[in-house]
Amino acid sequence: MSVRLHTYWRSSAAYRVRIALGLKGIAYESVCWQMANGGHLQQSYRDIASFGLVPVLEIDGLRLQQSMAIVEYLEERQSAPPLLPADRAQRARARALAQLIACEIHPLNNLRTLKRLRGSLQASEEQVGEWYRHWCEEGFAAFEAALEPTDQGPFALGAQPGMAECYLMPQIYNARRFGVEIERYPRIEAIAAACAQLPAFEAARPENQPDAPAAPA
Repeated sequence: MSVRLHTYWRSSAAYRVRIALGLKGIAYESVCWQMANGGHLQQSYRDIASFGLVPVLEIDGLRLQQSMAIVEYLEERQSAPPLLPADRAQRARARALAQLIACEIHPLNNLRTLKRLRGSLQASEEQVGEWYRHWCEEGFAAFEAALEPTDQGPFALGAQPGMAECYLMPQIYNARRFGVEIERYPRIEAIAAACAQLPAFEAARPENQPDAPAAPA
């Protein structure tokens, strides 16, 4: 079976899917598009992705768009190892945590939003950074508050990482780029430390993607 992921090394949404594929143990080919240079706006990409965004996952004869739909598909397609808890209420919690990242933080801080701020709105880099940190910090505070004291294990909902971590770790990566102090959120910081020990998260890191810029010598 051939699995292809249309991706961009610094895309948070593609990063989520890379983690999910890694946790599921599904091998894939990366097809890289340079979003920073408008590669995703080319007709050749639009012919693949009607939304004009990454990621797109080609699997089982399908072309799937939107990271949450892709992660849910992978979970339904291959139940082990699970990305969602067995308990119905805990599954709802996991989805809520993921959506807090995907729906409340990310849209305010994604590449299109930041380009708009810098472009027609003529925001300075200082203003852009303040904007980014404000929404990220507000979202992280809510995420931290939603982690119940009774949760057992090093991850958001127990002993194994899942959907919540697929969304949280890319947001942490970007937050650090913009100077967000993750140590202000001890539970989130502990989850990040636990994820960093796992191969699926390491392989998915932006710096480890084939289209990542070479590190300075």
